[in-house]
Amino acid sequence: MPDWTNLWYVWLILLVVFLLLLCGVSASCIKFCCRKKRLPAETFPRHPCDLAVIGIDSDSTAHSTVT
Repeated sequence: MPDWTNLWYVWLILLVVFLLLLCGVSASCIKFCCRKKRLPAETFPRHPCDLAVIGIDSDSTAHSTVT
């Protein structure tokens, strides 16, 4: 059985993994808090659009003038 105090690289890897997890959790908390405190941005009011649909069949005079 190896002596765990002599395996410094294992402790280094564990420390790096712990620091990465700590940074990820901290960044997530900061992002969540900033999003929560930010005032909602006012967007421009949407104007309703009018849509005209014209049905054209093969017997229509408009269709014969286009073709």
